[in-house]
Amino acid sequence: MSHKYVYLFKEGNKDMRNLLGGKGANLAEMTGLGLPVPQGFTITTEACTKYYEDGRKINDEIQAEIMEYIIKMEEITGKKFGDKENPLLVSVRSGARASMPGMMDTILNLGLNEDVVAVMAEKSNNPRWAWDCYRRFIQMYSDVVMEVGKKYFEVLIDEMKNKKGVTQDVELTAEDLQELAEQFKAEYKKQIGVDFPTDPKEQLMGAIEAVFRSWDNPRANVYRRDNDIPYSWGTAVNVQAMAFGNMGDDCGTGVAFTRDPSTGAKGLFGEFLTNAQGEDVVAGVRTPMHISEMEQKFPEAFAQFKTVCKTLEDHYRDMQDMEFTVEHGKLYMLQTRNGKRTAQAALKIACDLVDEGMRTEEEAVAMIDPRNLDTLLHPQFDATALKAATPMGKGLGASPGAACGKIVFTADDATAWAEKGEKVVLVRLETSPEDITGMKAAEGILTVRGGMTSHAAVVARGMGTCCVSGCSDINMDEDNKVFTLAGKEFHEGDPISIDGSTGNIYDGIIPTVPASIAGEFGRIMTWADKYRTLKVRTNADTPEDAKRAKELGAEGIGLCRTEHMFFEESRIAAFREMICADTVEEREKALDKIMPYQQGDFEALYEALEGNPVTIRFLDPPLHEFVPTEEADIEALAKAQGKTVDQIKAIINGLHEFNPMMGHRGCRLAVTYPEIAKMQTKAVIKAALNVSKAHPDWNLVPEIMIPLVGDVKELKFVKKVVVETADAEIAAAGTDLKYEVGTMIEIPRAALTADEIAKEAEFFCFGTNDLTQMTFGFSRDDAGKFLDSYYDNKIYENDPFAKLDQTGVGKLMEMAVELGKKVRPDMHCGICGEHGGDPTSVEFCHKIGLDYVSCSPFRVPIARLAAAQAAIAEKN
Repeated sequence: MSHKYVYLFKEGNKDMRNLLGGKGANLAEMTGLGLPVPQGFTITTEACTKYYEDGRKINDEIQAEIMEYIIKMEEITGKKFGDKENPLLVSVRSGARASMPGMMDTILNLGLNEDVVAVMAEKSNNPRWAWDCYRRFIQMYSDVVMEVGKKYFEVLIDEMKNKKGVTQDVELTAEDLQELAEQFKAEYKKQIGVDFPTDPKEQLMGAIEAVFRSWDNPRANVYRRDNDIPYSWGTAVNVQAMAFGNMGDDCGTGVAFTRDPSTGAKGLFGEFLTNAQGEDVVAGVRTPMHISEMEQKFPEAFAQFKTVCKTLEDHYRDMQDMEFTVEHGKLYMLQTRNGKRTAQAALKIACDLVDEGMRTEEEAVAMIDPRNLDTLLHPQFDATALKAATPMGKGLGASPGAACGKIVFTADDATAWAEKGEKVVLVRLETSPEDITGMKAAEGILTVRGGMTSHAAVVARGMGTCCVSGCSDINMDEDNKVFTLAGKEFHEGDPISIDGSTGNIYDGIIPTVPASIAGEFGRIMTWADKYRTLKVRTNADTPEDAKRAKELGAEGIGLCRTEHMFFEESRIAAFREMICADTVEEREKALDKIMPYQQGDFEALYEALEGNPVTIRFLDPPLHEFVPTEEADIEALAKAQGKTVDQIKAIINGLHEFNPMMGHRGCRLAVTYPEIAKMQTKAVIKAALNVSKAHPDWNLVPEIMIPLVGDVKELKFVKKVVVETADAEIAAAGTDLKYEVGTMIEIPRAALTADEIAKEAEFFCFGTNDLTQMTFGFSRDDAGKFLDSYYDNKIYENDPFAKLDQTGVGKLMEMAVELGKKVRPDMHCGICGEHGGDPTSVEFCHKIGLDYVSCSPFRVPIARLAAAQAAIAEKN
């Protein structure tokens, strides 16, 4: 037999999601459970893939199979497609494997034309219903299939209502609706240039094709990227006999959840409309009533519906989201799916299902989408206030949370205003590492340029600060401290609100409510920790970050970036002196000034982590990032150095690099200036000696990480400096403090020669931000310029800086772990790039046998949950 592309509902079940899509699989399952489902068939996701392979055409074989199944449907329903006397009308709806609410399209009442509607009007004694179905069908078909656009029809409806002096669609008479249908068809012809199709078969193929096509519409593509849904999956199409909720006051339609999707509370939650069709509820055309009112209107149907709800929730062992119709008092179920819910509700529902004996702890942990936890850890906008507000612009939701405050344009202003107790939002073209203090001081950050992994986004996520990046609609004039958005000028001090989850930007202040880590959150986390094998550390450079991460469950620091400690006012001067020194002696003198600060920082980090491992990365960025740019700062530096301004400018110009990412940075600095590595080693070891003395039971083992190694000889050179310095300090203290020297694997050559490097490195930690840049050969700060074209042309489906590229970068990681452990079986390996907090990347790290992932403090719970899910999935 040739390939089967179509299945009757009674031929499928819920385990056939990949083929039938979520909606089709669940309609089949409900049919199998004997629930009142209007019958029909599903055209598979494979047919969708074939449609795209065949150059966006439904081939003859599939068309023939669809028509065969229309005949089977006629046999089941006792009605005939396109027949005047007893017409079969159908709905055509999308249904992908993963639920994508509102992303793809639906057509109702298909199969109508002038002749059919006239007979229907007469035979049913209900002409209003017949013409209402027809005008709806013309409107939906024109919009979805022919892409005419809803607005033309909305205008005509409004004109008709005005003419008749009514406010609701339901108040229009049969004659009004018949006149509207004529106007709609005329509008269709005006827009498309041909008559509205009367042949039901032509209508059906057009509608199926439209659903396939909507898999590739812009909103679906964006939704898929946000939710890790591969383009290759395709969507299924469900063709189902119509049940009519618009036949009069003993009919209606509704949407209901078996638990509250916002809070998770058990009990029916939903909305219902009498004399309406499904789209009216979803689209918000009329204000629906609470589901409980259905009990008064349709007591029998409601009693049956409650039983169905219990059946479905018990069967799926999860909260259900259902659509249903009541036709002349009789209930029909149109779909069910596991309901979308807030993070708060997800935790409560998972815990309740365990308490109700419906789920095991492991299943409860597996039910929660780790990405949603993010929203629980940040202040949130008050939900009612947000509903009432209209966004004036949109960027990328780069770091979740809610922020509102007065606009400032520089990092210094942000710091100064915040010190005066003002809440501020920092608005910049883009941010740079030295904006860090201002970014810390701000409630939120808004940038015109940059993507999800731009500097602003990465740093903001690390701090748990709300950030919206890449809002290119902003017209920015930084010099005059003004920008224009949505036709309005904004100046310093004007109020603004940004939503780091959605990327929405609002004029004025929207009230926020603080985030709380409630009981269920703790419970789920305890279960997650019980089942995961991967350790979770944090990337932290300050004691505050370290403490916060520890509260959120971090088991150590996987990355402390020491350069962030040099930007503070009191230290940057000494650091600049070191950069501008002419001799080793001058350099050492400047480094001696910095040494006590570094030591103090490290002591505070060790204290915050209470004996858990701390990995300290030696200086990584190129030196030009530290030099002054303002004239006044250059003069001050010249004075301190006893040099002329021109001499200092010459030094600064000499540090300029054509490609700083691949320039004089990382271990290359320590090779050129070993005294930097000596100073940092002293600080690490002295701090550890002091803290060990104060806490003898902690067993502190500092981990020194040498960045950007590409050749074992580099590592050997720098390690020798570290070991000689460290051993001298330990000997002088008369103790036997243990320490480790390892490296960050962030250059492809290091991964390829990991067996060589492992002879010198006691641990590996993958710096996947740089490893991704070097493997792909593009800079993450510039990728935003072309990534959109790559998405549009289906070259990439994700930003490789946000989601680890398992095929290429992943292969290098796997190779490095394997080669390294051959030489040093007890070697521990981790990841400390931005990917350490991304759930799919965490799962990959579990698979290739890493010992830990390290991520920004606010992503620690996400990583803990993702690590548990990876372990549970592997076990199953």
